[in-house]
Amino acid sequence: MTLSRRQFSIAAGAAALGGFQGVASGQEGPVILGQSAPFTGPAAQLGIQFYQGAKLLFDQNNAQPGARRVEIRFLDDGYEPDRCAANTRKLIDDDVFALFGYIGTPTSLAALPLAVKEKVPFIAPFTGAMSLREPFERNVFHLRASYNDETALIVRQLTHLGLAKIAVFYQNDAYGKAGLDGVTLALAQQNLKPVAQATVERNSVDVASAVKALVAAQPDAVVQISAYKSCAAFIRQARKAGYGGTFYNVSFVGTQALADELGKDGAGVVVSQVMPSPYTSANAIAREFSEAVRKAGSGNNINYSSLEGYLAAKVLAEGLRRAPGRGASRDGLIGGLESIERQQFGGFDVSFSPKNHVASKFVELSMITGDGRIRV
Repeated sequence: MTLSRRQFSIAAGAAALGGFQGVASGQEGPVILGQSAPFTGPAAQLGIQFYQGAKLLFDQNNAQPGARRVEIRFLDDGYEPDRCAANTRKLIDDDVFALFGYIGTPTSLAALPLAVKEKVPFIAPFTGAMSLREPFERNVFHLRASYNDETALIVRQLTHLGLAKIAVFYQNDAYGKAGLDGVTLALAQQNLKPVAQATVERNSVDVASAVKALVAAQPDAVVQISAYKSCAAFIRQARKAGYGGTFYNVSFVGTQALADELGKDGAGVVVSQVMPSPYTSANAIAREFSEAVRKAGSGNNINYSSLEGYLAAKVLAEGLRRAPGRGASRDGLIGGLESIERQQFGGFDVSFSPKNHVASKFVELSMITGDGRIRV
């Protein structure tokens, strides 16, 4: 279910407006995390859902006797890099302990140099771009698999089905180009190339020219590398133009948000996932998450993005637990996270080390049904 911005603002306003005190250097007060993410605009559901899942886990932990209290201070960047950079400078100036749960490639890339320069931990950005993973930075930790991992699975699935004419619809920025590079690399390994490419601007749903270009190429499938509003607009207009092929998306699209946008038009749309399904009781982490949502009551929703926030918070909390001493320190958190090796979080494998800060390579495919559900 999509949460309205007004509902989110009412539910979370206290967290954004409450008193704030940094704890970067080992104080024993609450650990304050800084998050810049879209809470308004065409990508708002990604920021809202991730934040909700993370806050759910931290609220649980904060209620435990003797737990190190963790709070999130979030700022809205509307999925725009300049706003994200300004937010990041403010958060760092306010002495947040770590930066956490940034949403998107272009925004995360705007924040990364600031985090690296100031040696502030930058944890669990909601992006799979290789440009955030290479070169290796000691203070940067990724929970999710990369876009190269996702697009490799998508291309393997398509070619396994005998579909070789693959087009790419992508956002005209660092995110879209990262996904395009992944698709191109995976196709090249099978001596193939995209049959057509077309772009959409970030935070835009002006897809008419892209639809015209890609439909004319008559591809078997279109791989989409954009956010849910523009991907939904493309799917609707392409089908209206007579396109009968299939649509594949990477996880950043926001699966539930895309399903909500498309309604019955979502039937058959495929999305690669880097988190286990939150909708099946077969997964221990999904059962745990569903129970946490149930106990928390209204204002929380079950979807992939909120589960990712929950898991990211769970991993960060474990890193804090493993950090030495009573007061939190940034170096202690980094060491605590690096000591998480081959550990399962409700069946989801996480493995860091001093030389590896990418926790997972898990990827699977899901499909949206005509009644808005997501099946794996």
